[in-house]
This record gives sequence, structure tokens and C-alpha cells, in this order.
Amino acid sequence: MCDARQFSIKPYMRNALHLVALVAAFFLLPACNQDSVAVEDNIPKLLDRSEAIMNGKEWETVQNNYVAARNSLVKDSTNVEARLALARVYILEARVTGEHGHYYPAALKVLQGALRQESLTPDERYQSLTMLASVQLSQHEFADALLTSEQAVRLNPYAAIGYGAIVDSYVELGDYEKAVEAADRMIQVKPDLRSYARVSYLREIHGNVDDALQSMRLALDAGYPGTEETSWVRLTLGNILAQYGRTAEAKDQYNMALEDRPDYPFAEAALAEVAANEGEYTEAERLLDKATSAIPEVGFYTQLVHLYRATGRTDKADETLAEVMVMLQDDVDHGHNMNLEYADVYTNLVGDYDKALQYAEREYARRPNNIDVNRALATIYYLKGDFAKSDEYAEVAARTGSRHPELQLLQGLIALQQGNSTEGKQLIASSQALQPHPSAALAAALQRAQG
Repeated sequence: MCDARQFSIKPYMRNALHLVALVAAFFLLPACNQDSVAVEDNIPKLLDRSEAIMNGKEWETVQNNYVAARNSLVKDSTNVEARLALARVYILEARVTGEHGHYYPAALKVLQGALRQESLTPDERYQSLTMLASVQLSQHEFADALLTSEQAVRLNPYAAIGYGAIVDSYVELGDYEKAVEAADRMIQVKPDLRSYARVSYLREIHGNVDDALQSMRLALDAGYPGTEETSWVRLTLGNILAQYGRTAEAKDQYNMALEDRPDYPFAEAALAEVAANEGEYTEAERLLDKATSAIPEVGFYTQLVHLYRATGRTDKADETLAEVMVMLQDDVDHGHNMNLEYADVYTNLVGDYDKALQYAEREYARRPNNIDVNRALATIYYLKGDFAKSDEYAEVAARTGSRHPELQLLQGLIALQQGNSTEGKQLIASSQALQPHPSAALAAALQRAQG
């Protein structure tokens, strides 16, 4: 009997082992296809979902799809459709389970294998490239994602999904005019959930919040209730509402997300954020405990650090902060760029602004025109007391007309430091009217400024 556990076969050995298998078959040795074993050993595994996120029959369907694709690939390592099917499973599971460190490298592996196949059809190449761009975006490799998605669009300029990755890439790289052009083309090709969601994001970036909400509702109407992508759109709609002070409407969206997709951890964490802001710490902790037991999402743990500090449990906060650092490093070890996440943690959880600046500057070197990167740098320089530098980066962060409440707050604080008391107070009041619960570091800075 062949036992796959007896073999640990590296990819570069496959051709040699295939020859060995042929010779073995010629001499009528026992039927043990070592090449099949080699392929099977190199197919990344499907990890178990926690019970909370099985979502009815969805998990059963995912397992069936995985097994069917894996078995097809074991039989024929050149089977591109099987590789594409596996990639779809891995990308979905990364989003649903939060196991980014396992699933994104797994998706990269099978997609790169698909792109090496000589039998690849133009449509299969297009699908491979669009999924590859999606993974590159998820790992924050935005320049690579742009090149990949441009290749895809050259292959098929009449399909919408390739334009979606181009929109996302240009947004992250800070080329918003080109992002708008790509979004226009995308929605002309196919006005669906994905295209409406991207239009919404671009409208919000340019300060058109009401139009952004309208577009996100169109995206929601175009989706199927209960699917991961529709739940994500509803969550995003709730987040926009919450960011701009419409908390009650945001809570409604989060609760509807939980009705459509029970135990959806991102909605639970969003409700926990609202509860914590309202001083309902017991409820916030209950929701965060549910969310963290479902998936290992680093953002949930940073929320817990803030919660433990707010309730005076510094030992628990320190212990959880150590877990956050381990999780961030794990993402980095698996190919995920986490510069901006590290900058945020060192700014709002650690209070080490020099360290935060190192990470923010690394990200600035990669995408100097992105407004979020510039806002992060403006915040850090303000906290370091370099108000001229802070103003310089805040100006770039505001160049799209963004009405982001924290940007307004930061601009108000800078104006106060520059002696523009009236302007500063107006900006701070506008920011507070929209979002009275800014990030920890800016909340402390506001308290100091107001004496």
C-alpha cells in the first residue's frame, strides 16, 4: 500500500520522479504512482473552519469543491481548471477565516503553476491573472497587482473584473484620476456589486459621502444575501455610516449582516466598536470574544487592547498587544506587506512615534501619493511636535477633497498650533460632529490642545 506520508517531495524533483514512475510501471512494480503522490503532497491543505463561520451548507460546498479540484490535479498536474478552482477556494477561505498566512501563499502557488502550463487558453490565462492580481492586492503589493491586472485587461478588455483590480491598484498607489477612469470603464462593462462598490469608494475619497452611500446601496442590491461578498459590502456600508456619524444606521447594517450571515465576525467586531464607544464595555467584550474565537483577525485584537485599557486591565492589554505583534510578524513572514498596520500600532497602541515613523516612511517610499499614507505621516509628525511637516503631509492627504473626520481633526489641531484659532476650532467642531471617537493618539492630542 502506498502511504503519502512516506514522501516529502520538492517541486523541482517532479520530472525525475515522473520518469521513475514510468520505469516502475514498465517493470510491473506495485501500483504506487509517485508522481501523483508528489503532486498531492504539494497541494496546500484546506484548514478546518471554526463552527461559528461554517455558514450552513457553505462549508460543505467549499470542502466538496476543494476535494474535487485536488483530486483532478492529482490525476493530472497540468489541469488548469483544477488549479483555478483551488485558487478560488483559497481566496474565499482567506477572506472568511482570516488565515491569510496560509491561504494567500497557497493561492499564489497554484496560480503560478497554472500560468506555467503550455496548454493555457487565453480565457484561463485571463482568469489566472485576475485572481493573481487579487492576491497581490490582498498582500499589499499594489504595483505588482497593477502590472498583473493590466496584462489581464489586454487579454480581455470586455470583462469587468480586470478593471476592478486596476481601480484598486491605482487607488492604493494614489493615482485617483486613473482609478476613476478605470471605474468608469468597469461600470460601463458590467454594473454589478463589484463595480458599484468601487465607485462608492472613489466618491467617498473625493468627499462625496452621500453619493458614496448611494453607490454602496446599489452594490448591496446587486448582491446575493448571505454570501461573503454581499456581507462585506453591507459591512462596508455600515462602516461609512459609522465614520460619518450615522451610528444608528450603521448598527442597523451590522445587525442585518448578522441576520444574513449569522455569527459574521466582522459585523460582530463592528458592533463591538460601537458598543465600546458608547461605554458598553461588557457587550463590546462579549462580541469581540465571539469574533476572535471565530477567526484570527489582527484588527479584533487591537480592539481588545483598547478595551482592556479602557477598563483598567493593563496586564491583559499588554498580553494582547504582544499577540498583535506576533500576528503582524506572521503576516510579514508569509509575504504580506504590513508597514501601515505597524505604523498604526506604534502610533495608537505603543506610543512609539519614532518607530511608527519608520514604518510610515517605508510605505511612503512605495506609494507617496496615497492619501491614507500621507494622513498617517501627518498624524505622526503632529504627535512628534513637527507641525510644519505635519501640515505638509496633511495638505497632500486633503488633495482629493476628502471629508475624513480624522483628517479634519488633524487639520484643526495643526491650525491651532499655527495660531489660526478660529479655523482650528471650526475644523475640530466639524470633525467632532461627524466622529466624536477618533483614534487613541489623536483623542489624547485633542484633549491636550483643549487644555
